[in-house]
Amino acid sequence: YEHLASIFGIGSQIASDIVSFKKEDIEKELSSSGKRGIKILTLNDANYPENLRQIPGAPIVLYLSGNITARDNLAFGIVGSRCASFYGLNSAEKFAGQLSACGITIVSGMARGVDTCAHRGALKAKGRTIAVIGSGFNNIYPAENADLAKDISLSGAVISEFPMEAKPLAQNFPRRNRLISGLSLGILITEAARNSGALITADFALEQGREVFALPGRIDLAGSFGANALIKQGAKLVTCCDD
Repeated sequence: YEHLASIFGIGSQIASDIVSFKKEDIEKELSSSGKRGIKILTLNDANYPENLRQIPGAPIVLYLSGNITARDNLAFGIVGSRCASFYGLNSAEKFAGQLSACGITIVSGMARGVDTCAHRGALKAKGRTIAVIGSGFNNIYPAENADLAKDISLSGAVISEFPMEAKPLAQNFPRRNRLISGLSLGILITEAARNSGALITADFALEQGREVFALPGRIDLAGSFGANALIKQGAKLVTCCDD
């Protein structure tokens, strides 16, 4: 333990986790994932998402329901507020449907609001979509999207970097946002307030060398602040799918 803890970048907590690791724990994890039909990919697997493999800090392990294909290298993220206006929700569904019709895979986080509409837009267009969740597969969040997760798995994939029993803790969601941008060649923020998690996704996208797009909103609505601010900072203003 002392030798591990003294190595730069490991520290006492990680050293403690390594020393306390039990073979039974991984057997339990494999049994739980197997019962639910969840595949486990490692960074070395040939079918690990290629776009994700290229980002700094790519997950060593991914839990996967559904399938990742070569088509998913042409992927685009659509994210936004959980409490979006009709404008933001409708726009997310519309852009997802139009991009899907062009053969582009839609990536989002399966959260309430914009994310849900983006996935539904892709599904309605019979396109592929990938959901990145911030919990383990035994704790799908939000619970009302459990059926949506099943539909997504049939037309793409639901993925997580968290163990099967991981709960949807607040700190998990900013972390999963780097995977949404990492899977995508670019992302569109359709609506975001000042402190929206969608802005975290935009920051990750820029760090990863991805393109950032934003839908302009009314200047007197709090929910438009984030997207409008991104446009001021250089994000591409979007008014139609051709953009």
